[in-house]
Amino acid sequence: MIAIVLVGAGGRMGQAVARTAAGAEGVTLKARIERAGVAAPGDGGAPWGHDLGAVLARGDVVVEFSAPAAVSAVATLCAERGAALVSGTTGLGEPDEAALRAAARQVAVLRAANFSLGVLALRRALAAAMAAVPATWDVEIVERHHRGKQDAPSGTALQLAREAAERRGYPDSALRHGRSGRVGPRPDAEIGIHALRGGGWVGDHAVVMAGAGEWLELRHVAEDRTAFAHGVLASARFVATAAPGFYTLDDVARVAAR
Repeated sequence: MIAIVLVGAGGRMGQAVARTAAGAEGVTLKARIERAGVAAPGDGGAPWGHDLGAVLARGDVVVEFSAPAAVSAVATLCAERGAALVSGTTGLGEPDEAALRAAARQVAVLRAANFSLGVLALRRALAAAMAAVPATWDVEIVERHHRGKQDAPSGTALQLAREAAERRGYPDSALRHGRSGRVGPRPDAEIGIHALRGGGWVGDHAVVMAGAGEWLELRHVAEDRTAFAHGVLASARFVATAAPGFYTLDDVARVAAR
């Protein structure tokens, strides 16, 4: 039985993971950690708290959907206690990413901007499409999320854009975040990213590839956060037995395909 400690349990993703874990085999929700000062509902399930250090033990798996400011501390504590980590917070800076990499030298750390297996299929479809069309085709990414999302563009949109840029040999500076004013013709070496915010969109990512006289759109739509929660639990099962190292959802998919 895998003991999961859920950090950021009161957020949208935290709640979805808790609901999905309640009916899943082989996992138990050991504790739910919320940010200090945030009320914790007394629903009779796994205990709530504000102190990860008070409950974390060797062999636990921490699943965190918290805030960028908390990620470094969570990663460091996991490394100290010998607990694996599944990290899904988006909008991280370089120091936060470095803290995850440092923790991965001691424990298994899996990092993903999106835990949907459908988005994994979208990334693979994008790679296949880019290999099949001329390098002169333009690539643009449009993402839609609910009005309460804190970061823009989404981590998934950035991942798609960076993977597309890497395949074209473009630098990170080729990523163009929206357009305004008299910007002139579109440069060849550019990946456009456009973020829409409104209503209750859970997650919608479209990659548009445009050539001369034709265009292609690859799109994934998440209708419910359960789609992400199943990927989170699959990731928790993976890191529970994995050696120390830095992993992605691609590693989980490769094991599942065997």
